[in-house]
Amino acid sequence: MNAPAEYLLHLADNALILGQRNAEWCGHGPILEEDIALSNNSLDLIGQARMLYQHAAALQGGGATEDTLAYFRDVPDFRNYTLCELPHMPLMAATSVGDRDFATTIMRNFLYSSLMVLVWDQLQNSQDTQLAAIAAKSLKEVRYHLRHSRDWLVRLGDGTDASNAKAQAALDQLLPYTQEFWSHSAHESAALANGTGTDLATLRNDWNQIVDEALQEATLQRPADGGFVPTGKQGIHSEHLGFVLAEMQSLARAHPQATW
Repeated sequence: MNAPAEYLLHLADNALILGQRNAEWCGHGPILEEDIALSNNSLDLIGQARMLYQHAAALQGGGATEDTLAYFRDVPDFRNYTLCELPHMPLMAATSVGDRDFATTIMRNFLYSSLMVLVWDQLQNSQDTQLAAIAAKSLKEVRYHLRHSRDWLVRLGDGTDASNAKAQAALDQLLPYTQEFWSHSAHESAALANGTGTDLATLRNDWNQIVDEALQEATLQRPADGGFVPTGKQGIHSEHLGFVLAEMQSLARAHPQATW
């Protein structure tokens, strides 16, 4: 049994786009250790994306490869959560030149890895044996991502007045985007129907528990749910994804026949 290719692309796109975002910290980390940590986080995510793209390409056929799926699809073809594509700064400053905000990066990594540690754990039981193997490897990596981001979340939230304010602002900005985790899509429904995917609705309480326990320790106040529910996994994205892809895909598109 194979997972639907669109479902594999959803998982791969999440990892690729967040990996690309975290790679923007390479050479710009607040301290040397975090420069290396975020670069390793990015490598883990892009490694997950490669395995998923390879699997999806084999199912799609027609000359598809991991590179064509990563570099030669356009914005509407991507199925990643909108959360993954947002810039590393408050959105009101995203159209101007501004410093990367470490609290925003940490909060996003925490919210995403809190979900994926549950998703990969469930997908170890997928009827798609290749996806199950990818999940087992990815779970080991995302456990570290969660521990790293949670540690920093608590350090920032329970630190100085300034670091607490930055962490709270990041939480207020990013938490509404997590509502997309619980919305349904056709590819997720298809994967669930054939036993290759997982029902995210059943993971919501566990995710909330992970998040709430960390926020309490970090002395941060969780904002009320509500507002616009993004639709990135259905191919309708924010204006930010186009800029991510333009930078990421430019070399491959400029030299489409190049070999390395």
